[in-house]
Amino acid sequence: MDNKNDKNKVDSPLQGFLRYFYGNFVVLLLGFVSIPLITRVMSNEQYGRTGMFTSAVTILYIFAILGMDQTYIRYYYQKGVDRRELMLRCLLPSLGIVSVICIVYALLSNYANDFLFGSRGWDLTLLVIAYTVISVFERFLFLDIRMSQNGRLYSNLNILSKVIYITLIILFARIMGDDFRVVMWAMTLSLGLITIGILIRYLAINFDGKIAKGDIERLSQKELIRYGAPFILVLLLEWLLSSCDKWSIRIWSDYGELGIYNSAMNIMSILLTFKATFVAFWSPVAMQKYENDTYENCVDFFKRAFNVTRFLCIAAGIGLILLRGVIVLVLGPDYRGAVQVIPFLTLMPVFSILFEITNQGIKFKKLNHYLNYASLFAIVVNISGNALLVPLYGGKGAAISTGITYLMYFAIGTFFSNRCYEVGYDGKKTMVMGAILLVYACVASILEPSWPDALVGLLALGLVLLTDRQTFTLCIGQLMQMLSRFKVNRS
Repeated sequence: MDNKNDKNKVDSPLQGFLRYFYGNFVVLLLGFVSIPLITRVMSNEQYGRTGMFTSAVTILYIFAILGMDQTYIRYYYQKGVDRRELMLRCLLPSLGIVSVICIVYALLSNYANDFLFGSRGWDLTLLVIAYTVISVFERFLFLDIRMSQNGRLYSNLNILSKVIYITLIILFARIMGDDFRVVMWAMTLSLGLITIGILIRYLAINFDGKIAKGDIERLSQKELIRYGAPFILVLLLEWLLSSCDKWSIRIWSDYGELGIYNSAMNIMSILLTFKATFVAFWSPVAMQKYENDTYENCVDFFKRAFNVTRFLCIAAGIGLILLRGVIVLVLGPDYRGAVQVIPFLTLMPVFSILFEITNQGIKFKKLNHYLNYASLFAIVVNISGNALLVPLYGGKGAAISTGITYLMYFAIGTFFSNRCYEVGYDGKKTMVMGAILLVYACVASILEPSWPDALVGLLALGLVLLTDRQTFTLCIGQLMQMLSRFKVNRS
């Protein structure tokens, strides 16, 4: 890839981010169609089982991917690397592992399906295996699009995938009715169709009947696996971190409570959309910046990116809590309990997004064990919190435990990352703004949506604007510049 062209693509980080975000914003709007569509045709008991499907295929995927996706990201911009050869060397070990995993799951499917879904059937086994295998291909093919920084294509594919998913939900709901398999079939087929499309595209662009050999030969397969393998533990711990809440509700409560919690978690897609967009945009940009620029320029760049992202995320989090009453109305009467689950769950995507910036120092220096330390501490906090709170408060208790855990995960992981690659993020201001969000989450968990709750929310938002008014002014200035350029281009 030409370095000059790469530079032009990332000269304006906000514009680069928006190329990725517009697609996910449309996906977000489509999500407002799919979530109430599902919750109004499916009881909360059935919907709770779909959460177990997502959790199960995620852990299978973690072991199958073998951390080789992170290897692909790390070496993609290294000079002299043949990216086609890199793709094959990263993909083949994952395919070998996923084959073994699928065989084992098939042999144990009766026990696994009974525990996960309270039901048995060949179709459940087929869906779990198919989704896991497709996910491996999808991960690497989408990574190639992300690393080439093709934001428009990435966005358009996400939109198409969501449209297909909604269409299949409607189709299968008419055929199956109130059955958790509706979501499983829709998820698997929509992912499969999109993956087939981008696989054909990748082969057409990159292969002409022979594989070129480049400087990648200097990187042995052992070296590539050695870099990626530690991420299995990192991702496993992250899976535990994001799944302990669901498993705790499954063990100490029932599918009905899990369905309410799962609906609240899906509402989090409003902020998780930002995370998916930001990760897709940020990982290649950060790695390219580190490989090609000076330390001083990198530090300044990372600080500005963190300040803008922190302001937008915390402001969006407060806005989401403030509007939770309106949002929950679309779910239907069986899911009203999500109102008190949302506030603390909001902490999860906020601090998870911020950590995507601050954890880059660990990845730059290839010291992935620091991520394990942060994750292990967070897991202990999360399991302890769930064990204490879920039996007493159900989904609300799981939300409190999850929110506090992600806050701690961000703080500890950032500390370790700064030791690896010192940037000097503004910790004091982050603590103040995080405290504002945390206090409002506490208040909103107690109060029902009402004018006192709205007053507290507006006050919290005002304090955030006041605390970080410099970044607020910067964001407004950038937005005005973009609007001016848009008007010039249209004229």
